[in-house]
Amino acid sequence: MKRALPVLVLTVAGLVPVWRYTPSAPEPAVAEPAPVPSVSASPGGTTRVVAGPTVDTEKGPVQVEVTLDGDRIGAVRMLRQPDHPQTTAAVPVLIEETLRAQSAGVDTVSGATVTSDGYRESLQAALDAGDS
Repeated sequence: MKRALPVLVLTVAGLVPVWRYTPSAPEPAVAEPAPVPSVSASPGGTTRVVAGPTVDTEKGPVQVEVTLDGDRIGAVRMLRQPDHPQTTAAVPVLIEETLRAQSAGVDTVSGATVTSDGYRESLQAALDAGDS
């Protein structure tokens, strides 16, 4: 009997946080149409701006837009990126490496592996669409 009261009190104390727990509301699922790369050309026909598809990652969506000057990558811009400090720091590195390599074959940025993978996937799709 001496143990019953402390056991009861500790059981109730342990269950109070469980009773008070309220799960966060799930994010509503938004059906988006299948991403289709968009291609626009300048009047001279040598500069093309191509948007890659949106790639959903664990951290958030990633979408890349690439400007092609003939066969060269002239510029890369992130249209969508996760709101995460490591991603914010990784994006300039990824863009710089892309311009240096002139391809989607860039190294993963340490600490932003998921974003780097999504970046490469969207970039490669944009480059493939720009070649057609």
